[in-house]
Amino acid sequence: MSGAMSWPFMRLYLLVLLYFSANAILNVIIPLQGETLGASNTTIGLIMGAYLFTTMFFRPWAGHIIQKHGPIKILRIILIINGFALILYTFTELGGYLIARMLQGVSTAFFSMALQIGIIDALPEKDRSQGISLYSLFSYIPGIIGPILALGIWQGGMDYFTMLMILIAIFTGIVGYSAKMEKSEIQFATNSTEQRVGIFKSFSQLVKNPFLFKCSVLMLVASIVFGAITTFIPLYATQLKGGNAGIYLMLQASTIVIARFTLKRKIPSDGKWHSSFIMGTMFILALAAQCVSFSITGGAIFFYVGAILMGIAQAFLYPMLTTYLTFVLPQVNRNVLLGLFIAMADLGVSLGGVIMGPIADFSSYSFMYMICAGLGIAMVIFSYDRRKIFTH
Repeated sequence: MSGAMSWPFMRLYLLVLLYFSANAILNVIIPLQGETLGASNTTIGLIMGAYLFTTMFFRPWAGHIIQKHGPIKILRIILIINGFALILYTFTELGGYLIARMLQGVSTAFFSMALQIGIIDALPEKDRSQGISLYSLFSYIPGIIGPILALGIWQGGMDYFTMLMILIAIFTGIVGYSAKMEKSEIQFATNSTEQRVGIFKSFSQLVKNPFLFKCSVLMLVASIVFGAITTFIPLYATQLKGGNAGIYLMLQASTIVIARFTLKRKIPSDGKWHSSFIMGTMFILALAAQCVSFSITGGAIFFYVGAILMGIAQAFLYPMLTTYLTFVLPQVNRNVLLGLFIAMADLGVSLGGVIMGPIADFSSYSFMYMICAGLGIAMVIFSYDRRKIFTH
């Protein structure tokens, strides 16, 4: 095995799997527990959204700090913070959940940037798309079993929840502290003083750089839909005859894993803008949201078809846009600008809970998901570019 599938990278992917396993459980437990404690959809959306909103805020600084100190030192510090956050969930209620979500957000900002920067810098251009796709793939694998496990914990008693959070914190720490990167993998991040461009100056590139702007808008809007699904599906499913949130999330995650594993080499990795590929992906996203919306009338079959379609859209969009940006962004501050792009994905997922929660409170989950479908159609139009090559 070589390239993105070599053993040093597989060890990093294992760490990713362990790290994100807690979230696959928390994404189901927190909304259900919040409803039991009397929280509104707006409050649940704020608590769920606090995680990636905090991640978004810290991610650009994470890219800068990792460039300065290297990924390994930062990784070991944030694993301690993440472990504390997981244990905090076991003995607090809504207020403590909010603090824990924010601590997780800080940890994830540094964790994901450290690993993704290491993967991008260590792999040759032809393998970048595969490496990013595998990183993202392993972050979704816990979503196959996690939701079903979470529902079992919810029905069987929260004592199991406490035990599981502590075990995840311990094993993630052990694997994280044993992870190593060769000097050649981190040299670019630690020794290149010419990359140390002011972070605040880089924020303007979200608008000034046409490549970053287009990718960021697409990722932001798509992530709003992803966030609305993650936050409210556990509650929406209880209103559907034959609807099960665990099965929905398992189908969605399984589709992501299968699509990325079997089709990872089909994701463009040539630095060109493939309008038809992106437009098709956004259309699938819109169709997925509409299926979920219609399922309240059409039945559970539409609910589960929506899960599969949503998984397909998630499988392709992020690796495609991230890989494209590694080619077209200026080398001097590429890592910081990539951090801004990923921050837009974080912001979108956060807004999916924060914005769509009040809409669900004032109307219904079905209407809220119909709005998500409309956002997807708008992005189909936005992603079109008549030029065949959209690059430097």
